Amino acid sequence: MQPASTDIASAYTPWARILVFVGLILTMVMAALDQSIVSTALPTVVSDLGGLAHMSWVVTAFMLTSTIATPLYGKLSDMFGRRPLLGFSIGAFLVASLLCGVAQSMWQLIFFRGLQGIGAGGLMTLSQTVIGDMVTPQQRGRYQGLFTGAFAVSSVTGPFLGGVLTSALSWRWVFLVNLPVGLLAFTLIMLSLPAGGAESKPRIDYLGAILLSIATAGFLLLFNSLGTSLSWTSPLTFLLLGGSLAVFLLFIRQERRAPEPLVSLGLLRIADFSVCVAATGVMSFAMMGYTFIFRQKTAKNISRNLHLPSLCPIQFR
Repeated sequence: MQPASTDIASAYTPWARILVFVGLILTMVMAALDQSIVSTALPTVVSDLGGLAHMSWVVTAFMLTSTIATPLYGKLSDMFGRRPLLGFSIGAFLVASLLCGVAQSMWQLIFFRGLQGIGAGGLMTLSQTVIGDMVTPQQRGRYQGLFTGAFAVSSVTGPFLGGVLTSALSWRWVFLVNLPVGLLAFTLIMLSLPAGGAESKPRIDYLGAILLSIATAGFLLLFNSLGTSLSWTSPLTFLLLGGSLAVFLLFIRQERRAPEPLVSLGLLRIADFSVCVAATGVMSFAMMGYTFIFRQKTAKNISRNLHLPSLCPIQFR
């Protein structure tokens, strides 16, 4: 990531700093809500659109594309500036949210959720990166704490808000509610965030991006299918696992050789950085695990209410 400095932080006027900060908080809240708000609306979505067997892909498609896009936004924002990449991510997220809100079939919703994930991949990453540019290193912890608190509150209230919107209005408002929030955030950021400079001759690690995308897609598809459509002892399971690991090792090799690597592996030699990455990984694992269990319980309840064979491989009491 582009290092913050006192000179960059001083380029913001107090009023511009406040407007950008509000816009970034709204961006963070919107991204955090969207990870959990959809879960409680899924029963109504299935009742309206059908496609119970494909319900899990509403969440998986979003996770797949957002996971692939996240490191790309970070590196590209170093090359082309924060504002254009952040503006693109918010714009793509809002357009996809509108398309999700008007979807007429389950497959349309899954496809639009994938598009939404492309925009979402830059929301949390770039909002925190911009904070690193806005403030001095001495102030950074305080601001990052506020963002972490906003993320935590939004993640917890997401399922409740999804239930309220679905009951009071329609499941479509689970997606459409992003529009006013996102438009306000987009306006504040585009008007107040400095454009920044772009590299004269940016060198993009295309091979690294392709390898990372293939490895990430392989792992997510494997873990999403295990125990359901894919047996633990199936040859395809071992093939998918081995292939994903092989591509991931090729990605690591590419990042060590690339002149402008997509992910700087040297950062992992910094103890503080490695500990923070590990802690974030554990937190994300717990949160995504909760989402998976909640989704599986939802599938089981829908199957029982519709008198269908259970689609949940895990038995809950």
